[in-house]
Amino acid sequence: MGRRRKKGRPVNGWIVLDKDYDFGSTDAVSKLKWLLKAQKAGHAGTLDPLATGILPIAFGEATKTVPYVTESRKTYRFTARWGISTTTDDAEGEELATSQIRPDREQILSRLPAFTGAIKQTPPKFSAIKIDGARAYDLARDGEDVSPAARTIQVHRLELINTPDADHASFEAVTGKGAYVRALVRDLAKALGTEGHVSELRRTAVGPFTEANAVKLSMLEQLETPEERDEELLPVEAALAHLPQADIGESEAGRLRCGQPAVLSPATARGIRAGESGLVASVLALRNGGPVAICELDGLKLHPLRVFNLANPE
Repeated sequence: MGRRRKKGRPVNGWIVLDKDYDFGSTDAVSKLKWLLKAQKAGHAGTLDPLATGILPIAFGEATKTVPYVTESRKTYRFTARWGISTTTDDAEGEELATSQIRPDREQILSRLPAFTGAIKQTPPKFSAIKIDGARAYDLARDGEDVSPAARTIQVHRLELINTPDADHASFEAVTGKGAYVRALVRDLAKALGTEGHVSELRRTAVGPFTEANAVKLSMLEQLETPEERDEELLPVEAALAHLPQADIGESEAGRLRCGQPAVLSPATARGIRAGESGLVASVLALRNGGPVAICELDGLKLHPLRVFNLANPE
C-alpha cells in the first residue's frame, strides 16, 4: 500500500498572529491552518483566551523550529486589579476573596525586586500544566482539587508603568519559558497584603517576533485565496535569527540532508566561535541563503540536529 497523501498545501514559514480577545490558541491554529489550506501547523507558546497579542504560528518545516521560539523570552503588558482574587487569577474566574487594602506606587515599587530574577512560582490551577497526564484546567473545571507544583522561572524585567487609580496598576514584564503573568500578579498582591488578579493582558513579543511582524485574523480573512495569505508568511529561519550561521557548499548541504556530519573550514569554524568558548550548542547551516539544518558544531564538524526539507535556492 502506498503512503497516504497528506491533505492540504505544503506551506512553510511563520505567521505572527495578533490574537484577539476571547479566542483560544488552539482555535487560532486551526483557523489559520484552514485559511492557508496548510498540511501542518502549530503555535509557539499558548496565549490565554482572554489575552491578546503575539501568537507565532508555524507551518510545515517551520514547526521544527518551534522549540527555539518557546524557549525564548516573552514580553507582556498587563494590568493588575487590586482587592479581588479569582479562581482563574484573571477576570474570567469567580471571585475568591476581597480586600480593602490598595497599595500605592511606592509600596508596589518596593516589592518588585523580589519578583525579578530566578523566582519560585506555582502555576495557576486553571493552566495548561499537566498533572498525571491531564491538563490542570480540565481537572479544575471538573471540580477536582488541583495543586500544580511550584517551579523556578525567570523574570528578566518587571516594571511598573502606571497607576491610573487606586484599584489598578499597569506593568511590563520580560519573562522566560513557563512563567505565568496571572501567577505573578496573584503573588505580588499577596506580598502587598491584598488580593489581586489580571484584568488585562497583552503579549507584545515572543523571541524574535514582535508587534511589528504581526497580522490580525480579520486582515487574513479579507484576502481571497490561500496564495494571497502566503504573502504574510515569514521564512522558516525567522525563528532562528539568534543562532550563529554557517554558509556551506552543496556537497556539505547534501551530507547534512542525509543526516551525516559536514566539515567546515577552520576559518568558518573560528568565525562561528567568535566570542564563544567550547562547544557551540546550535548553528544554522545555510546554502544560498536558505536553511539546510540546525546543527551542533563540534570541532570542525557540523552534526545535524534538525534537517529542513525545503527546495534549495538557486
